[in-house]
Amino acid sequence: MGMDMKERRAVIRETAKRYRRASKKQKGQLLDEVTALTGYHRAYACYLLNREGKKVYLGNRTYLQADVTKKTKRRRRRVYDERVKQALLLLWQMLDYPCGKRLAPVLPELMEALKRHGEWQVDAHTESKLLRISASTIDRLLAPEKRRWLLKPKSHTKPGTLLKKQIPVRTFADWDEKRPGFLEADLVAHEGGNSRGEFLYSLVLVDVCTGWTEVEVLRNRAQLWV
Repeated sequence: MGMDMKERRAVIRETAKRYRRASKKQKGQLLDEVTALTGYHRAYACYLLNREGKKVYLGNRTYLQADVTKKTKRRRRRVYDERVKQALLLLWQMLDYPCGKRLAPVLPELMEALKRHGEWQVDAHTESKLLRISASTIDRLLAPEKRRWLLKPKSHTKPGTLLKKQIPVRTFADWDEKRPGFLEADLVAHEGGNSRGEFLYSLVLVDVCTGWTEVEVLRNRAQLWV
């Protein structure tokens, strides 16, 4: 059986001490031993042995000691800086705090309208970033602000398991109906902050195409009234 990663690292760590003090001929022999034990390519084994435990002095007494067993974490260059975040926050507030999927498609139109009325004071570089920003990135940038204003949700309905897989549920991005007749329905409770006892509900139906809204008052959630 071959060696696992932990054993290979131990071999490199121990051999590197002898490798640095060895002659050219001895280094060749040590490389043969290491490649036979670990299965590493000769060039890669040489790279590891040369850098394991190497000291890099930064001053009179300060130095860094290399450890080839640790992987360096790559840091992605930040594309959307604080200027983009602040401009995005302003647009988000103007549209009454929509989610990223709703906000991303209307950003170009909104910025153009603001410029026409002299209300857009953002540099061209920041604006170009806002024009290509994705919905997921919007949600990520605005996540701290959303957490600040998040209220504990209160719901009087629980998802059922019986018909859940049989009823297709579409999100905002899935609606592309061009004719009236496709409705979204919801029940709104009027319990005044106290859900004990009986209270009224509003059954709200909204036509997706036209935005036409119908509201019916219900005594409770009983099937008879709904």
